[in-house]
Amino acid sequence: MATGVNGEFTAFVNERGDTLLRIAYALAGSQHGAEDLLQNALAKAYARWPRIRGDAEPYVKRILYHDQVSGWRRRSHRAEISVAAPPDRAAEHDLGQDSELRLLLRDALLRLPPRQRAVLILRYLEDLSVAETALILGCRAGTVASQTSKGLAKLRELVPAFDELTTNQEATR
Repeated sequence: MATGVNGEFTAFVNERGDTLLRIAYALAGSQHGAEDLLQNALAKAYARWPRIRGDAEPYVKRILYHDQVSGWRRRSHRAEISVAAPPDRAAEHDLGQDSELRLLLRDALLRLPPRQRAVLILRYLEDLSVAETALILGCRAGTVASQTSKGLAKLRELVPAFDELTTNQEATR
């Protein structure tokens, strides 16, 4: 039975690992932080694998978001400078052709409170609904809506060109 569990877990990591690492990178803001965050989440998932195997991805995502917020609360609020380039696989999910704007948005996202950052990543990077985001974060839909609104307002403040990008997207959400 252990071989079956190991095989299933390995298959899950092989299939969803890149996506989960991209999410972890967006949350942590650095390759090293993303790898640590994902490793911790996968270790927790492995320990509970027999119970979660049918619904593992939402469980791992929930751990990623909760661990990032909890870790942010525990750490001193010192600035961390990323010296590594973002993973190549994140390039598939471009925000647009303007690389300078993408860099500004990435830096602005890292300046948001962890909860707002998590909500925006789930809503816009993962393209989840308000209800799905609330389920993953373990909060009410109203909280997701207010955190989305506050996060977008802060992004508009930090990156004025962001307003042009969101005008069309918000009409469809």
